[in-house]
Amino acid sequence: MMKKPEQFRVETREEMRGGQGRVRIEHLWEPETEMKSANRMVSRLILEPGSSIGAHRHEGEDEIFYILRGTAQVDDDGENAVLNAGDTILTGNAGHSIKNIGNDTLEVLAIITLHQNGTTTK
Repeated sequence: MMKKPEQFRVETREEMRGGQGRVRIEHLWEPETEMKSANRMVSRLILEPGSSIGAHRHEGEDEIFYILRGTAQVDDDGENAVLNAGDTILTGNAGHSIKNIGNDTLEVLAIITLHQNGTTTK
C-alpha cells in the first residue's frame, strides 16, 4: 500500500497536552483501518517555533520521536536534552515533553507502539 501526502488525515491541536501553540499532525498510517501491527500512531508532527507538546506519559506504550528537521528541547523523565535532525528518543512509561526551540519548523516522526500486554493510555 502506498500513500501520497494529500491522502494523509491531518489534524491540528492547540496547546497539545498542556503545551504551547499548535501542533499539526499528519497521520501517515491509520492503525485501526490500514495497519495490522500493534501501533497507535504513525505520524509526522509539525511544530512552529515556540510550540510544544506538554509533559505526559504513555502507560503500556512506547513512543519514538525521530527528529526530521529543526531543533527540539526534550524532557525524558527529568533528563533534558537538545535534539537535532537525525536524533531520536524512545520513551516508555516515562514522562516526556518536546518543544521547538529553533527558528525553523520542527518536524518529528512519531510512532506509538503498544506493549505486548495490550494495556494503553491515550
